[in-house]
Amino acid sequence: MADWLTVMLYDCRSIGDRDKGIAAAIEAVKSGELVVLPTDTVYGLGADAFTPHAVSQLQTTKGRDRSMAPPVFVGSRHTLDGLVFSLPQAARDLVEAFWPGPLTIIIEHSPTLQWDLGETGGQIAVRMPLHPVALEVLRETGPMAVLAANKAGLPAPTTAEEAREQLDYAVRVYLEAGPSADPVPSAMVDVTGSVPRLLRAGGIPIEKLQDVVPGLAGPGM
Repeated sequence: MADWLTVMLYDCRSIGDRDKGIAAAIEAVKSGELVVLPTDTVYGLGADAFTPHAVSQLQTTKGRDRSMAPPVFVGSRHTLDGLVFSLPQAARDLVEAFWPGPLTIIIEHSPTLQWDLGETGGQIAVRMPLHPVALEVLRETGPMAVLAANKAGLPAPTTAEEAREQLDYAVRVYLEAGPSADPVPSAMVDVTGSVPRLLRAGGIPIEKLQDVVPGLAGPGM
């Protein structure tokens, strides 16, 4: 049992382990299993966004229900175009300026997408993380549903080892890349209305966001 657990966690700071771990994570995601991977904030728990049973397992493992749809992570700016019918110019400007990076945007997703992320209300949070390991996985798997890799009510992990202590056998592959450089959450901007609005302050100050989209409203405005 201990040997199997050791195989599950790959140290991506080692070139050999990094390649093996990324390959194992890609295979696990494509097989509908869960993985833990580093991001530019905290470690994430991810599943294929287009495999309903994997998304359901993600929510169950996290301790959340369908009322809160998980964010979707992408490995390329261009992937965003495949998730929407049309993208507001403010969203394009923000993505061009801050992706990859700690910016989450709320968009209206295409109703024709063959996924079941829970009760989205037609909207979904999308992010492209600034971490080479995460991006390498995402570019092969396509969009992933990702939540912080902790059980509800427990601290968000800043290493894969911390995540494994909480999630254990629920996850097929853990990718370790050392402590998170900046565990501050991503800034979250809603671009679904007539006025783009900052819903959550985070890794990008509102002043920088407003440099790109001058009409961006702050929380509560």
